This record gives sequence, C-alpha cells and structure tokens, in this order.
Amino acid sequence: MYVRQPIVSVLGHVDHGKTTFLDRIRGSTVADREAGKITQHIGATEVPIDVLIDACSDLGCNVSFSLPGLLFIDTPGHHSFVTLRSRGGALADLAVLIVDIKEGFKPQSLESLDILRREKTPFVVAANKLDRITGWNSQNKPFIKSFPEQSKSAQDRMTESLYELIGELYDKGFSADRYDNVRNFSKNIGIVPMSAKTGEGIEDMLMTLIGLAQRFLKDQLMVEEGPAFGTILEVKEVLGLGTTFDTIIYEGVLNKGDEVIIGTRGEPLRTNVKSLLKPKPLDEIRDPRERFDEVDDVSAAAGIKLVTQDTEGVLSGAPLRVVGDRDLDQIMDEIIEESQPSIELDEDGIIIQADAIGSLEGLASELKDKNVPISKANIGDISHKDIVEAATLPNPLHRVILGFNVDILSDAEVDLRDMDAVVFTEKVVYQLVDQYDEWKEQKMKELEEARRVTIVHPGKFRILDDKIFRLCKPAIVGVRVLAGRIKPEQKILRRDGRVVGTIKSIRDGDKTLDKAEQGEEVAIAISGVTIGRQMKPGDDLYIDIPEGDARKLRDIQLSFDENRILEEIREIKKEEQPFWGM
Repeated sequence: MYVRQPIVSVLGHVDHGKTTFLDRIRGSTVADREAGKITQHIGATEVPIDVLIDACSDLGCNVSFSLPGLLFIDTPGHHSFVTLRSRGGALADLAVLIVDIKEGFKPQSLESLDILRREKTPFVVAANKLDRITGWNSQNKPFIKSFPEQSKSAQDRMTESLYELIGELYDKGFSADRYDNVRNFSKNIGIVPMSAKTGEGIEDMLMTLIGLAQRFLKDQLMVEEGPAFGTILEVKEVLGLGTTFDTIIYEGVLNKGDEVIIGTRGEPLRTNVKSLLKPKPLDEIRDPRERFDEVDDVSAAAGIKLVTQDTEGVLSGAPLRVVGDRDLDQIMDEIIEESQPSIELDEDGIIIQADAIGSLEGLASELKDKNVPISKANIGDISHKDIVEAATLPNPLHRVILGFNVDILSDAEVDLRDMDAVVFTEKVVYQLVDQYDEWKEQKMKELEEARRVTIVHPGKFRILDDKIFRLCKPAIVGVRVLAGRIKPEQKILRRDGRVVGTIKSIRDGDKTLDKAEQGEEVAIAISGVTIGRQMKPGDDLYIDIPEGDARKLRDIQLSFDENRILEEIREIKKEEQPFWGM
C-alpha cells in the first residue's frame, strides 16, 4: 500500500478563468520560480510535493506533508467531470469550482454545483478575478498577505462580492465562508479569493486543497501497488499514432506490454499496451511529435496517453483494468457492469444520448428529478435508427431525443424532415432539460387543442331578453356564453334533459365565427326550434355532450368552470341514465 496524490477536477462557467487558472498552475505556480518543477500530463497537471512545500513556506506554515502532490484534471468542460468514473463513483477526490467574483454563479457553475452535490465530491470555490475589484491592487502573492495591504474601500467591495457568493451558495443548500474563516471544512465550503491572471491567492488554493486531502481523504488515497485501475478520459485520433486514449490511472501500476481489458458498447475489449506516452515538462500540448516521451510504466495517480493494439468501440468514460494475476472472468464481469449506464428505463419514455457513460447518467438523473420517463439511453451520435425509434413511440410527448454533447448524423438530419420526432442537442444539461420542458408545454397545448376540436366540450349560454331577431326557421337570438364554449353543429340541452335544436352558425356583427367562448355575446342561428315554445328569452341552456365524449373529457385538463358545467350536465343526464358518463 502507498499514498497516491489526490485527483482534483477543475470546473467552472465559460470565461470565468478555468483555463487561466490551469495555465497558472502549469507554468507559474508559486511565483514562476517553481515552473520547472511542475510536470504536465495528458489531460492532467501534476503539482509535485516540493512545489507545495514551497507554497506552504510562503504562507508561513510549518506542515508535515504525507502526500506526493496534487493531480489536476484538465477536462474540456464541466460535463467531463461526470465522465470520470472510478468503480461507479466520481473519480475526482476533490474539485475546484471557478467563479467570477464579480459575475457570481452562472448556468454552468450552477450545474456544476448540482453535479458535485450528486457525486458527493468535496470542493472549494475559487472566487476568481480579484484584479477586477475596483481599487484592488492585485499582486502575485497569497491572498491572506495581500488583503491587509488593500485600501478599506477595496476590502469592503471585495467582501460585499464575497457575501453575494455566500448567499448564492446558501440558496443552493451549502454553508460557506472565506476559507480562512472556516473551522470545519466537512460542514462548510471554503471560498478562496484569487486572481488566476496575476497569481494572487494561488498558494492559498493549493494549501486549502492539500489540507482537505490530508485531513479528510487519507483512507481513500491508500492504494495497492498491483495491476492498474483506470478510466478513459477521452478517445482521440492523433496524427502518426492513430486512435489513442487519454487515461487517468487512479490505482496500481500500468506497464508497457500489459494485457488490459477496456469497456466498450458491447463486449469488453481485450488488448495489450503498445505505448505509454508522457508529455515533456511544461509542454503546452500543441504538437504531439514534440509533446510526448515514451515511458515503460506509470503509477497512480497519473494522466497518460495510452496506445493499444486494438481500439475498436472504446468509449469515453470507460473503465480500464490490467489483467496481471487477477481472474480474467471476474475482470470481464466488472468491466461489463461498469460500462453499462445505471439508468432506470420505462417502456414508454423519451430517448437520451450522450458522449459518455457518466454524462448520460447525469442527464438521466436530472430527468428523473422532473419525473420524465426514459425508454432508451445511448452513448454516441444520433443516427437514423434513433430517429425511427423516437418517431414510433406511442406517446407523442415522448417522441423526443435529448442529445448531450453529441451530433446528429447527416442521414438522421434528413429523417427529421419527414418523421414525427424532435431532437434537442446541448452542451449544458439544464439547458437541454429546459428545452424539453418548453417543447413539452407547447406540445401539450397543441394536443389539447386537437382533442378539443374532435371532442364536444362543456358549454353553457343564456338567451338574452332583448336580442330575439327571428323566432324560427332558423331562430336567431343573441346569447351570452356563461361558461366553456359553443360551436356550430352542436346540439342544445335543456335543464329538463330534452335535446332541442342545433346551432347552425355564430356571428359577431358581420363576422362569422367558428366558436364563442366564456364572456362573449354573439348572435346564433338555431335550427329545429321556435322561440317561445322549446326555448324562451332568459333560458340557460347547455351544449349536449355525447356520453363517449364525456368519458374522454376525464383525461383532458378542463378549466374550473368547464368542470362545473360538465358536472351540471351529468346531474341532468342522471335523471334518466344513473351511470351516464361514468
């Protein structure tokens, strides 16, 4: 057993400084002079122990370090966080959530909060862009040393912005405070004010992370020295190398030539390691021919570019296992289990697709919270087959595909023009879910209107005393619609249960109408009646509803007044048919 370095994922809204923060970590952590001691890996930045010790001394600390360093995962976006899986859970031990101190929490940072809560990942908030505070003199030094040197007005402005962040976190269910005021990090979120641009507060952030790791993660950082466990971060095509796997090794040792099992959409891939490629120190990951050194082995925790003999079907987020002396069948079973999304499916529900297992599960979790059923969950781009399956779902509200961080293939684009299916694609989960909610609300209105066209709905009207224009053949009278609506060709029901006459037309002045609704006064022509005999001025009359339609109305959302009128019609009908409409 040995202690590995903690894996730290960096999350944040676009333009809030995530890239600048990572660049500062890679190239100039702790006042540029330690730049040569930082080793950069594929998709990860390793901050070694000597850099952390130096940062600690700058802060006037005297701490005994038991960790070998920190491994920052450089993910392309917050969605990649859920792609990083370790035996069914979040791979990251800690997270840094970058937030612009002036702008506060934006959509992607709010979504990141939901992800961190769901995955139960400890995190620190980086209140970035201190240099934008009016009057703030930002310097490349620890925040705790810089703060006393600021003017009182600048301190007040910074504190005011910080309290706004604390309030937003409170609204999301988190207790938070400035990191140096937090006494119990297991109950409170630490906020570290910093400027990734100038380097201010970077040491404070590193020390907060290393303190959290040493205090709360000791047990989970103890790992075996045996065969490696890893997760595929991304599958990439690299010139001269072909298909490669950016991989995080979180336990054990991976050697060149090792037999490995990797998750795919189908049967796990059994292959051998051809090359382990490690970037040169401080390489900015621009040119693969200059960026990699080939190594014979790598130990957890580490980021590495992996080249294997076979690559077919490997997924982002897929588990990797070195066979070694372990039971092959057991490994295969583990890989199959971890490669299957843990999502509850229904016979009738929407279809969801995503770029990786973790992000698919994240989308499914958001939909479950909204009680949206899922009939199928796929990994990969949206194809012709997916469109066909969506279009044939029985519920029109479920003929939808939500695609997270995926594309629509060209043949599927053509299908969408001719098939009754809708596709939404986004790179932010909550925006994707919001799009579906908006579409669903509009679709429900359309379906409701379509049903109203074919089903007779409740309506009640009164013949106005001074609006009798013709007594018969047809009778023409002025009416006020008391509730619901009336339409041409509907039969009229009296309070005594008799059906008398049919509405032939509805007019408002010179305009012919296809309906009249509650509150409107219109003239109607009624065939089959004579005013003064079957009906007279002042009568309240109903639209006669066929019994079959009355049953269907139970499944349609009616207004309060429509429900009231329907109940009055039921009472009238029950005089002769006790179970009418039941």
